[in-house]
Amino acid sequence: MAKNTKDKVTLKDFPRNYWVVIMFEFFERGSYYGMMSFLSVYLVSDLDFSKESVGLIKSTIQPLLYFLPILSGAIADRMGYRKTLMVAFSLLGIGYFLTSQTTEFLGVFLSLIIMGFGAGAFKPVISGTIAKVTDERTSTLGFGIFYWTINLGAFLFPLILVPILKNIDPTYAILASAICTGAMLIPTIFLFKEPEREEHAKEPLGKTLVGILDKVWMVILDWRFILFIIIYSWFWILYFQMFDSVLWYVQAFVDPSDLNSFVNNLFGTNWTESVFGGLWSFDVEHVTVINAMTIIILQLFISNIVKNTKALPTMIVGISLGTIGMAILAINNNIWVFMVGIIVFSIGEMTAHPKFISYLGRIAPQDKKATYMGFGFLYGFFGSLIGGILGAFLYVLYIDNPMISFIRVKAAELSPSTVIPSDIQINEALKIAESIGLSRAEVSTYASTTELWLIFSSIGVICILGLLAYQKFIGARD
Repeated sequence: MAKNTKDKVTLKDFPRNYWVVIMFEFFERGSYYGMMSFLSVYLVSDLDFSKESVGLIKSTIQPLLYFLPILSGAIADRMGYRKTLMVAFSLLGIGYFLTSQTTEFLGVFLSLIIMGFGAGAFKPVISGTIAKVTDERTSTLGFGIFYWTINLGAFLFPLILVPILKNIDPTYAILASAICTGAMLIPTIFLFKEPEREEHAKEPLGKTLVGILDKVWMVILDWRFILFIIIYSWFWILYFQMFDSVLWYVQAFVDPSDLNSFVNNLFGTNWTESVFGGLWSFDVEHVTVINAMTIIILQLFISNIVKNTKALPTMIVGISLGTIGMAILAINNNIWVFMVGIIVFSIGEMTAHPKFISYLGRIAPQDKKATYMGFGFLYGFFGSLIGGILGAFLYVLYIDNPMISFIRVKAAELSPSTVIPSDIQINEALKIAESIGLSRAEVSTYASTTELWLIFSSIGVICILGLLAYQKFIGARD
């Protein structure tokens, strides 16, 4: 009995440095997901960027967050974690601040790249610190709290902070991200304790970076390993739509009035007014809230169900659920149907991904497993690299262009003198439609929303078929 008590891990078993970096993670991830939860809509609706240009921004910024840590981790080992954190939080604060203040494409693009470099420098320091301050007994709970903190930030910031500030001015919500990350410089200086450096940290940085690039090349040349990651990354093309095409769809087509009435009646107007400054209203940022809330509530339950199941079949079940979730969006634009689709997708995501890590370990060569597993993040690199551009292209092709074509035809009939430029964006086209007596509801009927979500669902099906083919013709090394 005494032994069980001794082996039981409690929160008191973690040193101060652990809780300091957990705080860092909460504010950094909350700031990131807070901004990303509405950024694509802000850039299109407020700054009049084309959706294609937003897709280009996203397909540049997001891959940085997945690739930079392999380089910044080596730099942090030599420069020191505290100095690296100071650089990271400075870049994050500056990047978010400039994003909130700039309105031209190049300015926003460069500002977000600054933010991306900051996030890329930040990531390996946090996971590295947790690895250093935990041991075999405490690491499972330590990293469990770490992952839970990520979703807590992604849940609370878009739920509370973003709606309040966005209703005043959208730039305030982005400015809040700058403040929350920039303010972390203070605890970095006064609370964070530099962990003990590894012996390899004494190696010259140039030699280390060359060694890392050699490993990247080695992994890329291992076709068995990289092919599996590329196949799996097709599923993550769907995930990254949650921050682009799904948000545009919500803004344009989903009527949240039923959900708004339900929430306000459930909690009472006094409570919603005290928290949100008025009646609660569903908006695009709440897509991120649904995803994070589903994971927070169900992650332990799902993990217990699949902990003893085989990796690849479980992955396929998870990806199938994600694909079904995306297909549910094709049914109609009812808010409850939409929420079910996002929840089902989120369940699929949390089912598939842990087993991806497990299966990846079976593909990696036994004598290089640690090196290979360090490149498992490439699924996010490929998924975001393709997802941003592809999502914007398909949305314009199936949603915006059919509506613009209808407006052109009706304008020629009802107002021949009306000139519609060839490169007109949908927001301007809808203003012209209104001026010639066309309602938004009438124009919206020409958008091929069902086809759009079924095409995205087919990407999930391709991923499933690819994994089945991989298992049949290639399989794991063991």
